[in-house]
Parts: sequence; structure tokens; C-alpha cells
Amino acid sequence: MTSLGLLLLRLAFGGLLMGHGAQKLFGAFDGHGPEGTGQFLESMGMRPGRFWAQVAGWSEFGGGMLTALGLLHPAGPMLTIAPMVMATTKAHAGKPIWVTAGGAELPVTNIAIASALTLTGPGIFSLDALLGTRLGFRGVTLMATGLAFGLLHANDVRPQKALQVVQERTAEVRQQAEKVLSPVA
Repeated sequence: MTSLGLLLLRLAFGGLLMGHGAQKLFGAFDGHGPEGTGQFLESMGMRPGRFWAQVAGWSEFGGGMLTALGLLHPAGPMLTIAPMVMATTKAHAGKPIWVTAGGAELPVTNIAIASALTLTGPGIFSLDALLGTRLGFRGVTLMATGLAFGLLHANDVRPQKALQVVQERTAEVRQQAEKVLSPVA
């Protein structure tokens, strides 16, 4: 029964996130497409707006699709977290939590669902179970890097600056690891 519950949750969450992304990417379901969404994002200081509309749209659409299919877990739910964090910290910042007051009720709920699915796995009714696929450590590391990039942007770090920050942090971690792992003299 647990896998059936996970299937229902994955289909509902993943399908709705695909639709949410399609609004940004293609103007589907009365969405504003990349131009309109980009203008909205620029009004919140996220520049270039069209670029960030496409990043958010593909994260939601692609992450939702992978989640619904139960494929390459945990990539799908992890991909959906960054745009939900950005929505929470940008579009809904400073408002009461409830959606009726313009708050982050929905993206916070989506973050909780994505986090739970990341931790539980897709269940036996998934393409991963059928195909015997698994994302593995390197894939999860890549997804975490993508989430970190999204979080950097949520804190108003521009794409060029985000890459520089990631490179600097990577160098710092490498230096610390070398100190810890170097033989004691």
C-alpha cells in the first residue's frame, strides 16, 4: 500500500508541477510564457527575467515529469525544490503564510512534498523499479549543486556571481579536505 500511496502522491505532485512549469515555458493553462513570466521576475529584481523564467519553468516541468514517472530518483523532486524556495523568498516574502493573503502556503507545501519524496523514494510502481535505474551519488551531487545554484539566486546572486561563488566554495572545501586528509608529519 505504501508504494500505491507514493504513486498517487508522485502523479498529483509531479503532474501539477509539470503544468506549473508549462505555464512559464509555453504559456499553457493560461500561463504568461517566458516573456510575461520574465517581466514578472524582473519586477522582483531577478535579471535577466526570461532566463530565470526558463530555469524555473524547466525545473518545474522536468522535475515534475521525472517525479510523476518515478525516473532517476531523486532528481525529480530535488529539481522542484529550488524554484519553490525562490517563490517563497521572492514572490511571497514578507506576507502572511496563507495563500489568501498572498503568502507562501503552496510553495512551502510543495517543498515539504518534494523533500518527503526525496527521502522515501519512488516506490515499486515507478520506472526506476521497472528499469532497475538509480541516480547514484554523482547524480545526487549534481542535483544538490543545481539546488545550491537556485538558492544562491534566491539570495540575489546573479548567474555570473553564482558560478564564481560556487568555484570559490569548491576551492575552499578542497583545501580543507587536503588539510584533513594529508598525512601527519
